[in-house]
Amino acid sequence: MPKPKSFTAWLKTRTDQQDGVGDLAREVSRDRDWPSRRGHDGQRAYLEERGAIPAAIEALDRAYGQYETYQATQSDA
Repeated sequence: MPKPKSFTAWLKTRTDQQDGVGDLAREVSRDRDWPSRRGHDGQRAYLEERGAIPAAIEALDRAYGQYETYQATQSDA
């Protein structure tokens, strides 16, 4: 069974979405400093440290929820 994608790899597959998660995915795809390995709390702190608007932080939280659903479907496969 293939290993599920990391959150960042999964998020980068969402660049075509026309919502906050898609906006975040496009920003992360361009951000060379994005902390891929810091996990949700570290990535949230990263956005906050850079003065991200509340909608971006909400999009991150929503994306993590979607990612958890993705992970669950991968482990069931």
